[in-house]
Amino acid sequence: MSGPSPFARRLRRYYLWYTISFICFVGLLAIGEKMGMSQGVIGHVFLFATIAIYAGIGVMSRTADVTEYYVAGRRVPAMFNGMATAADWMSAASYIGLAGTLYFTGFEGLAFVTGWTGGFVLVALLLAPYLRKFGQYTIPDFLGARYQGNVARVVGLIAAVIASFVYLVAQIYGVGLITSRFVSVEFEIGLFIGLAGILVCSFLGGMRAVTWTQVAQYVILIVAYLVPVTILSYKVTGVPVAPVMYGTVLGKLSEKESELLTDSAEVAVRKQFAKRADDYEAKIAYLPDSLDAERRELIERLNQLRLNNAPARDIAHTERALRDLPRTPDQARVQWERARVEAIERSRPPPRHAQAHPGDTPEQRQVARNNFLALVFVLMVGTAALPHVLMRYYTTPGVVEARKSVFWALFFIFLLYVTAPAYAVFAKWEVYNNLIGTSISMLPNWLVSWGKVGMVNIEDINGDGILQLAELSLNTDVILLATPEIAGLPYVISGLVAAGGLAAALSTADGLLLTISNALSHDLYYKVINPNASTQRRLVISKSQLLVVAVVAAWVASLRPDNILFMVGLAFSIAAAAFFPALVLGIFWKRANRPGAVAGMLAGPAVTLYYFVSTHAFFGGSMENAWFDISPISSGVFGVPLGFLTIVVVSLLTPPPPPEVRALVDYVRYPRLPADDPGIFTESK
Repeated sequence: MSGPSPFARRLRRYYLWYTISFICFVGLLAIGEKMGMSQGVIGHVFLFATIAIYAGIGVMSRTADVTEYYVAGRRVPAMFNGMATAADWMSAASYIGLAGTLYFTGFEGLAFVTGWTGGFVLVALLLAPYLRKFGQYTIPDFLGARYQGNVARVVGLIAAVIASFVYLVAQIYGVGLITSRFVSVEFEIGLFIGLAGILVCSFLGGMRAVTWTQVAQYVILIVAYLVPVTILSYKVTGVPVAPVMYGTVLGKLSEKESELLTDSAEVAVRKQFAKRADDYEAKIAYLPDSLDAERRELIERLNQLRLNNAPARDIAHTERALRDLPRTPDQARVQWERARVEAIERSRPPPRHAQAHPGDTPEQRQVARNNFLALVFVLMVGTAALPHVLMRYYTTPGVVEARKSVFWALFFIFLLYVTAPAYAVFAKWEVYNNLIGTSISMLPNWLVSWGKVGMVNIEDINGDGILQLAELSLNTDVILLATPEIAGLPYVISGLVAAGGLAAALSTADGLLLTISNALSHDLYYKVINPNASTQRRLVISKSQLLVVAVVAAWVASLRPDNILFMVGLAFSIAAAAFFPALVLGIFWKRANRPGAVAGMLAGPAVTLYYFVSTHAFFGGSMENAWFDISPISSGVFGVPLGFLTIVVVSLLTPPPPPEVRALVDYVRYPRLPADDPGIFTESK
């Protein structure tokens, strides 16, 4: 058995020195903090130095060669493709959102870990080696060849653009969140600072630059993820092995949860929030009269305060309340309904961290179980169908390397996923023990800092000056980023975590941008509009699409449509419904034909998007429209079976594909080219 190639050995040497240099860089910043370096300087150095590294790799990897630009020359060794795939995969959702989701949902959050990990098993068994054997550049390439022409190709590229765009918005949102907090700029400005880092990596060198940048980003993000939780594990348990030790802390946390659930002050606060929810319900029921009455009441109160020379703070507070009052009954209905839902959430006791499928009744527990299973299914199938992940297997030297790179990707992803539950438990332990029950006037600075970004909200509803659990509202995405500050670790650790989050968001955003621009330039422009386009023109079109898509995605992210993990869940549902049935049946069922595939790729995503829009509040939907009480994040659970059923039924009702298409299936499925293969597709492509 031959050893690694000279190219692979050279890469190992380069990235070993890179890793050692990065660790030394962090050590120097830690020494600088000890010597008085300010937090602002540390944050700026971390973020801009890492972006400069990625930009440097992007510039050095620039290329005008089509194969290098689209598939990195098909020479990426399995281990490095596994690292790049892991970085491409471990987006802001995994890095930033997963720990927060586990913090708030406990056992239920394990659906993400189970679904995402299981998805790579499907990739290895059902898709990656066969797509690599096919050999072209994009997923729509395969759809166009397997299903005879541009109709299937165009439907596939539309689905790829929609799914990747939703995913991209989540990544840019994460970039804006990190830069706005650690560089002290407005959220919208932070979006475009991060966008510059995304573009410089993918714009010049395409997949070649993105691949080598993603390997560098993986090193940073995994170091940044493991270091804080290892220190925290040692601080809390005395043993620096977080995945092993968090179980002992979970037992103590369960006891603390029992105390908080029965604490008289906590119960009283939850009742006050329940009363507030009832008040909002009544105000909504009596619109528009209730809006007029509230406006009159605020005006009268403001006049009385001014007449009585009340403190300026009280006057300003009342003026702000009057200014923020909805202008119309329709605005009031939307705003008050949102406030009512928030009050209801705060009025409920938090679920126990270790409880599976929580609920007050058997029916509620069954609904929780169904949603857990639906989410696992969607994430597994969505993982196996994401275009930007599947594209990575076109970059390996051959089919065997593609299979090996799936193994390496699973290993590198495992390092993060096995640690995420520990993050959630340790962070919750610190909050419950060192934050809840303290005086609001003595709260730590990190609450104020994250409050300015809109990620933390504290409301002393009972006016006792003590922080109760229900009075603290934390955004899901803040848990990981704030954990070092929650635990009182040195600020250099916070900067390290931010740099890791930025690496995770940038790496995935690079891959997604490349997927979208390649679909538009290669599959639409070159394959459909202008097959005679020169190499130079194809690359110009691709790069121009990069710019347009990036700016539009940044604008959508500035609207803050939802938290990162939820947006990513929607992308998975769309990808699962659009691609998984068509790809799997295209590889394993010769009878699947063009009418069936096109119908399936339209029907599955259509039902998925309809269900999401009709049940998600951002689009004016409501869970009253839900089927079987399934959450909108799992909308693909309806689209995937419909996609399979539609492809099978329509294919059986229409003529079978021609012999050359069946020969293509044999070529993709089996190690050697069949004797009767027309020879159109070769692995060198």
